[in-house]
Amino acid sequence: MIKFENVTKKFGDVTILDKLNFEVAKNEKVTIIGPSGSGKSTILRILMTLESIDDGIIHVAGKPLWHEYKNAQTVPASEDHLRQMRKEMSMVFQQFNLFPHMTVRRNITEAPIHVHKLSQKEANELADEYLDLVGLSEHADKFPSQLSGGQQQRVAIARALATRPNIMLFDEPTSALDPELVGEVLSVIQRLAEKHDLTMLLVTHEMQFARQISDRICFIDKGNIVEEGPPEEVFTSPKEERTQAFLKTFIQS
Repeated sequence: MIKFENVTKKFGDVTILDKLNFEVAKNEKVTIIGPSGSGKSTILRILMTLESIDDGIIHVAGKPLWHEYKNAQTVPASEDHLRQMRKEMSMVFQQFNLFPHMTVRRNITEAPIHVHKLSQKEANELADEYLDLVGLSEHADKFPSQLSGGQQQRVAIARALATRPNIMLFDEPTSALDPELVGEVLSVIQRLAEKHDLTMLLVTHEMQFARQISDRICFIDKGNIVEEGPPEEVFTSPKEERTQAFLKTFIQS
C-alpha cells in the first residue's frame, strides 16, 4: 500500500530523509519509532502531501504519489492528481485540529460532504456510526471546547475515519494529552487495528502500545530505517546498537 524508493527530503541544508526505502503492506500495522528529528513525522507529512520530496518516488495503493505518468514519462504530480491520492489516506495529528466553531458532528461531516460529495443525511449517518465507534455518541452536538483532550482526539479519529480511507496515519496521537487521558485514545486505536481492515502507519513514543498493536516495528535514525522486525524481536533483542541505546532510555525512564 505504501512504498518509498530512495526518497530524499531536505529542509535547507539539513537532510531529514536520506534515500529512504520503506514499505507497508495492505492491512499491515506498522509503527515507526526513533529519536526526535529522525524523520518519523516527516514520512507521514509527505504521505499526506503536506511536505514535498526532493528525490525518489513514492507509491500509494500502486500509484505514484508525487508523480504521474504522461505519454510514458514521469512528470511532477498535478494538484488534481494529489487531490485524488489524498482520498486514500487520513491522518490523526498530535494536536486535534478540530474546528472550534463547529459541533462535533459537523467537524466529522465537513469532508464527506464537501470532498466526497455525500448528502447531509448520509454524512450524518456516517458521523453517528463513527462517534459510536469511538464512544462519543452523546457528545455529537457539543463543541470541541466542551470536551476533554482525550475526547477531542477521539473525535479527530472519528473525523479521519469518516472519509473512509484505506490508510490511516497517526502522528504521536497522545503526545498532547494529559497522562490520565492517554489510555482512552490508545484503546480506540487498538480497537480499530483489531476490527477493521485498515493499513495503519503510526508514529508514537508509547512503546508498550506499539508492541501490542504492531505487526512490525521500524526504528529510524538520521533519515533511514536502521532496524525493523516483529515487535517482540525488536523490543526484546534489538540487533543494532542505536536501537539498543534508544530503547534503553525508555526502560530507564
